Amino acid sequence: MRTIRIIEHISLDGVIQAPGGPEEDPEAGFEHGGWAFPHADPAVGEAIGAAHGERFDLLLGRRTYDIWAGYWPHQTGPMADSLNAARKFVATHRPESLDWGPAEDLGADMMAGLRRIKAADGPDFIVWGSSTLTPLLIEHGLADEVLLLVFPVLLGKGKRLFSETAAPTELTLVSTRTASSGVIISTYKPAGPARTGSFSESA
Repeated sequence: MRTIRIIEHISLDGVIQAPGGPEEDPEAGFEHGGWAFPHADPAVGEAIGAAHGERFDLLLGRRTYDIWAGYWPHQTGPMADSLNAARKFVATHRPESLDWGPAEDLGADMMAGLRRIKAADGPDFIVWGSSTLTPLLIEHGLADEVLLLVFPVLLGKGKRLFSETAAPTELTLVSTRTASSGVIISTYKPAGPARTGSFSESA
């Protein structure tokens, strides 16, 4: 069974929309695209490279796929080469327009498609962005790791990684470090339903 690893640039208040540039995702009037750039740090790049590994497939929502399809084929370097060569599995209702390949859609029943590809042989999956897809992966127990690159920024509005409909879930902290730019790099693994209690009971 393949590992699904989520990687997210995320603000302190949970926003993941358009970290890479002003034109990346201005949906709903988002005006702060490129908020991650001022905090670029070699340690962040190292963490991303380690999470990707030598070989991986991409698992993407349709909007993230479209954003990347308009950018990465025109770039050069090791990261561009690895992303362009990776097989892309896309949650989409428009499978006929997956021109940035190799690519295939997850099918009309997305959850069945996710379970099918996770159970198949192959390299680990990397999930970037995809604010609709990632909460579903966590909610249905399909995400194995979550790498959060937490930037020292408050954005107020924007697409968030964890929606209000996400199931209450606990995460185990596997590792953490802080980059010189203030970015906190933390890896988590889902650990089951959230527990509750009361401090008054232990007094």
